[in-house]
Amino acid sequence: MNKLWLPCLSCGVCLAIVLVFSPTQSRAQSSHNAGPYLLVANQGGRDLSIIDPSRAKQIAVVPEEDVTGHEVAASPDGRTAYVPIYGNSGVGLPGTDGDHMLVIDLASRKIIGNVNFGHGVRPHCVVYDGTNNLIYVTTELDNAVTIVNPHTLKVVGKIPTSQPESHMLAITQDGRHGYTANVGPGTVSVLDMRARKTIAVIPISTTIQRISVSRDDRSVFTSDQTRPRLAVIDTATNKLKTWLPLPAPGYGTASTKDGRWLLVAIPSMNKVAVVDLGALKVVRTIDTPRSPQEILVRPDGLVAYVSCNHDKQVAAIDLTQWKVQALIDAGAGADGLAWAGE
Repeated sequence: MNKLWLPCLSCGVCLAIVLVFSPTQSRAQSSHNAGPYLLVANQGGRDLSIIDPSRAKQIAVVPEEDVTGHEVAASPDGRTAYVPIYGNSGVGLPGTDGDHMLVIDLASRKIIGNVNFGHGVRPHCVVYDGTNNLIYVTTELDNAVTIVNPHTLKVVGKIPTSQPESHMLAITQDGRHGYTANVGPGTVSVLDMRARKTIAVIPISTTIQRISVSRDDRSVFTSDQTRPRLAVIDTATNKLKTWLPLPAPGYGTASTKDGRWLLVAIPSMNKVAVVDLGALKVVRTIDTPRSPQEILVRPDGLVAYVSCNHDKQVAAIDLTQWKVQALIDAGAGADGLAWAGE
């Protein structure tokens, strides 16, 4: 058993992070250090799953003790994971306010660093921008996206969103613009990532969730939580372009590598909807385990991974056959996904 004491600057109390590895995990560690890995942030399990995608099998778990991370990102070299610690509440609800982000070495399965934001900010969505070599983290209680230097693990700036509950973040391929889903206000903030300012706020609905950018950077997608429809935003005008009808309210979205299709999680139906982006309509649905949340398309474009919150699983969808090819055990409340490695 390895124990790492992390000081909490906001309260002066030390937090013990206990890392426990079984013999099975130790053997997996020694034979699978090279990756690539699929990473799963498990809300209910309060841990990070490390999955070997070639075997569709969880090979290690890094516990987060009594704190909860909802999202995860990986460094471009696939060696390091970053898990913001949100707290024990849902967005906009009473509960604890996380104030830090864990840094995990994927080869050793050990916590090797801690980014402290100085006060409770409910850090949630983390994006590693390889173009600008910066880490961006939504910090909801600051109404901002906080910028972290991945080498020093120091906060180096903030981008105000001018809106509360900036929960999720997506950025363009060139790293120039970012878009936050502001849940309670039902708006999207458009950010100039280099000038570090908000350049537009787009009203969408009374409540929205999740956000993604199309492969060509021309469109942004966010899910209306009050009606079965998806907002399509034109990035050239920063205005709502159209509504895309869905069979039920959507959640996470991801575009396929060729940019032709958009995958939309439909939690209440236990399905993923496939949208033809040329026609802007749903052309098929794919059954998944209960409550699909986040969707990640593998870099080779052949498989999409879908975290399924209620069933502690990740569904691997074959994008050539449009069917689930494997169900991978993860942890309780499987949620945020990241790909570590090429």
